[in-house]
Amino acid sequence: MILIAAMLWGTVGTAKTFAPPGVDSISIGAMRLLVGGLVLLIVAGLMGKMTLKGWPLKTVLLAALSMALFQPFFFNAVSLTGVAVGTVTAIGSAPVFSGMIEWVIFKTKPAGIWWVSTLLAVAGCIILMFNSSAVTVDPLGILSALGAGISFAGFTILNSQLVRSHHPIASAAVIFSVSALMLSPFIFIYDSSWLLEFDGLFVALHIGVLATGLAYYLFASGLKNVKSSTAVTLSLAEPLTASLLGVFLVGEILDMWSWAGLIMLLMGIALLVLQSRKRRVSIEV
Repeated sequence: MILIAAMLWGTVGTAKTFAPPGVDSISIGAMRLLVGGLVLLIVAGLMGKMTLKGWPLKTVLLAALSMALFQPFFFNAVSLTGVAVGTVTAIGSAPVFSGMIEWVIFKTKPAGIWWVSTLLAVAGCIILMFNSSAVTVDPLGILSALGAGISFAGFTILNSQLVRSHHPIASAAVIFSVSALMLSPFIFIYDSSWLLEFDGLFVALHIGVLATGLAYYLFASGLKNVKSSTAVTLSLAEPLTASLLGVFLVGEILDMWSWAGLIMLLMGIALLVLQSRKRRVSIEV
């Protein structure tokens, strides 16, 4: 489920390139949360999984804040550094931040397989960044991507706590709805006329319904079976997807080293998938 979610996320940066020119990062991020949160609330209500009781306020607010911060950081990184490098740096840094947070704050040392798979995946991300054929590694863009990485890691850890006592669809609905409220003022502050254009509306619906509503429901469901640090590393399928879409749809160029980085990313993800399957088999036995 987490891998499918990550692949859907990988379409976000590419989708933004098809939005009307001049769309700002905060505006499109706010609209993503608004549409995605609304879809998740409707689905949770239809499934009868929505409840207003038993939500730890501090955890919900911190998770929502993490997701709200992720949006402008991520879209700004994609705008400044390109789809491939922006996504790779943002999601590629998240496993490192996640493991560090779990280790330092929660005193939970990641398993050995996490270190190996994360090393492979992060090394693949670094190699990808050396591609200079079509994109520019902008320092501000890299900083924005790192901000997105730590925001995503924080969201994952906090969300993994919520899904222990609440249904995944309800957890995702609450977090995104609160996040949407946090960013909603920016919809009126910034120019939102791009939503009146067909391309803008199509991009908003794709990012909100598929790449947010459906994707984060799948991600939250997956968190019930894997550790947050493992989930974040599995999420590196996002930059893999984004890089491929950047090549075949956007026209970005990846050289030999970049393809080597993609293969290393895939190897890191494959290790975690195999480990998760072995763990499930051992539990069932």
